[in-house]
Amino acid sequence: MDDMYREVILDHYKNPRNKGTLDPADFSFEDDNPLCGDRIRIDVRVGEDNKVKEVAFSGQGCAISQASASMLTEHIIGKSLDEVKQLSKDDILELLGIELGPVRLKCALLSLKVLKAGVYGIKDED
Repeated sequence: MDDMYREVILDHYKNPRNKGTLDPADFSFEDDNPLCGDRIRIDVRVGEDNKVKEVAFSGQGCAISQASASMLTEHIIGKSLDEVKQLSKDDILELLGIELGPVRLKCALLSLKVLKAGVYGIKDED
């Protein structure tokens, strides 16, 4: 079963979904993981119904961080901002479908951290 999930992760890494930027975006946020150098930016457009209409991510990093961002962006299209706020570490791990050690876990969760910072309106200090 792990092999199937690894193939899905590699597919998202090699053929990322929603890769790019949105300009204008209703909110954007960017952050990095200084331990490994992964960097992700997420841009979101919200519809009048307060649901995610469009999302894009950009950045660079390992297969886990990039695949996680790709999978997360696919997962949130059509969700309300309240639903996005409820997403957790467990949701990301379920999307990835494999167990991760502590270092890889930080890679996998970077996109969720960036998305939530944007949703909650945290100002990027860069």
